Amino acid sequence: MGHGLASLIIRHTHRLPSPTGPTGDGDVVARQLDAALMSVGFKLSTDLLAHLSGLSAATVVETAVLALDAARAMVGDHVQHNVYFRDFPTQVPDTFDFWQECIAAALADDATRDATATQLRSGVLDLLTLPTYGNYRHTYAEMLAVHDELIAAAGDRMTVLHLGGVLDDEVTAAYLALAGSTTPLGDEHLADLRALAAARVDGPQPEEIPIRENRAVVNAARLGVGADLLLDTVTDVLRLACALSDGDVTLQEPTRFRALPRPVRRALLAGLDGVVAAAPGKLADVPAHRERWKRLGERLHPHEYPRWPGAAAVFAVARGEREARSLDGRVEELLGRRKDVTGAVEQLSTAPGKLFRALDRLLRTARTQEERDAVVAAAERVAPQVSGRVVLSVREHLHNRSGKRGKRRVFVNRLGRAWVTADTRRPVPPPERKRLTAILDAEVRRRLPDPGHLLIDPDVLDVALPLSGRATTSGLGVLPRGSVSPVDGELLRFFVYWKQTFQPTDYDLSALLLNGRYATVSWLSYTALRNVGGEHSGDITDAPNGASEFINLRLGSVRGTFIVPQVNIYAGECFEEVAESFFGFMLRDAAQQGRPFEPRTVRMKSELRGPGRVALPLAFQRGNDGRWRAHWLHLYLKGTPTSNQVEGNRVSVATLLRGMIEREYLTVGYLADLVADRAPSMTLWDGGALPDGPVTFIGLDRPEGLHPDSRVITPGNLRDLIPA
Repeated sequence: MGHGLASLIIRHTHRLPSPTGPTGDGDVVARQLDAALMSVGFKLSTDLLAHLSGLSAATVVETAVLALDAARAMVGDHVQHNVYFRDFPTQVPDTFDFWQECIAAALADDATRDATATQLRSGVLDLLTLPTYGNYRHTYAEMLAVHDELIAAAGDRMTVLHLGGVLDDEVTAAYLALAGSTTPLGDEHLADLRALAAARVDGPQPEEIPIRENRAVVNAARLGVGADLLLDTVTDVLRLACALSDGDVTLQEPTRFRALPRPVRRALLAGLDGVVAAAPGKLADVPAHRERWKRLGERLHPHEYPRWPGAAAVFAVARGEREARSLDGRVEELLGRRKDVTGAVEQLSTAPGKLFRALDRLLRTARTQEERDAVVAAAERVAPQVSGRVVLSVREHLHNRSGKRGKRRVFVNRLGRAWVTADTRRPVPPPERKRLTAILDAEVRRRLPDPGHLLIDPDVLDVALPLSGRATTSGLGVLPRGSVSPVDGELLRFFVYWKQTFQPTDYDLSALLLNGRYATVSWLSYTALRNVGGEHSGDITDAPNGASEFINLRLGSVRGTFIVPQVNIYAGECFEEVAESFFGFMLRDAAQQGRPFEPRTVRMKSELRGPGRVALPLAFQRGNDGRWRAHWLHLYLKGTPTSNQVEGNRVSVATLLRGMIEREYLTVGYLADLVADRAPSMTLWDGGALPDGPVTFIGLDRPEGLHPDSRVITPGNLRDLIPA
């Protein structure tokens, strides 16, 4: 199956698929691998070290290359992180003094003297025209030479790689887990599912694939080998067509459909015909994506296949030649003009998920207690038919609909684009809100399995439930949007890396500092290189071979309550166009020294792949106890086409942050409270001795020494907590 799938398994599970090969004396090479891994913040578990030690040296060497490459990529050490100011974080100049040096150098250069002087006379100077500005003035090796080695500290991150099963079994387990996920996957996990489905299309399959996007990816693999397709709505076929064209299976973005081979066209049309023949009412789903259906019809040529009239009906509806009134349209008429809440509830009861999503509006529209009672009764009746993630989403929504004055309404779409507005809706009536909350809590409690002995790391209790894979990003140490996690260290250092694809691209790492009222205190950026106990590593404006920027902050010297790192696109390619881009942060003790980028001090590294021109990965808040905590955002602002700067977006960032901080999320702690009365034993793990028998462990990392039959939930598979 190759190293690609093995690397995928390591990244997803922090398990190394059990290497196979001749036995031998691999002890020395295994210990060398362990030492090399420790230099980037990883280590081999005791079981894995013992297993490798019993294999031949050649087998261990091959395994070492795979493991080390995967570990370095996870933490961002697979690229060279140079800095503009070679001695960063020391000897970073004052911003104005630095600019004067660049101007002086330009005036001393015959090639740029006249143009620079002309700009100075006009009163407006473009820094990018100065030859010494924005490009590395030293090599990576020269930068390393001036930095002392990192002093090891007890707080350095150490991620354990555990011994997995044979690769074939690990790939099957990963496929079943992703394909059968009860929550939507992020873009990278969807791509991983595509690779896994291609390898496992003929093997064991999950009992159910509840997420439609996942089903589209699996169907594309099944179509390739002639297997039966999993279709029960016409939209399943549309998503499959998007998958076959490498388009957006979430249907959020347009897809340019490719010309399809005749066998594929026949399969799609036959699938459509089968769905419509079994349930003609499903034609009502077509108008929601009318234009996409028209474009797809141009590729499928349904008129060439009269034996499939159901497929022809789909495209007739899309063209407006046949009426198929949607449920949404019927409900809108009942609620809009007629204000018939009871009639709308009756219609929506046939689609339990839609009923749940409409509960807020139904209760606000209801004019009598009888109508409100009908809404609550219908919700209780259909609750067992609603997916777990929708039940939890509505429960979280109701929790934030307390009707408090001054509340802000935060909108985050599936791509991470965010905006905030005042919440002008009438409150949900408190009695009904309380009744619905109790109903939803009871439904979630009913679905939660008996965990047996439940062992929980307290640090995971404030981690938000991943109700969508798009509420997070791929990477190391990344938590879902809305999570809160402790930050312990004296030095906080952010980093961004990007590598352009075609054109000069300038990303600017910045940090906005706000007080407790969300007002600006100051910022660090290329326009403020030194400020409030911190330093910026210098502005890089072109990245053909990759570029990095850093911000270093001494947490004890920071004035203010919030630190909001952000990545602004000043010019060039967006986050989805560059060859690679990622953000992260490190924590160090003040005396550790080391290079600007030290992989074993990295606490978090996440990919930057989203819409907009300003990325807000997370924010840091100092609590009343003086401790700093991270609030995970994973948001993108639209920004401007060019020249985005922290100075220009500080008001919008502060407004968005306030809305996010004030919103309350369902967390692991919420589920722990619900399951507490069903667990024979629930223990908060203090990091000490582990039980002898199997447990259900929930934590940020899998500890060594767990019983092999234990069930382990960490951020990598946190979605498994969401009941079906």
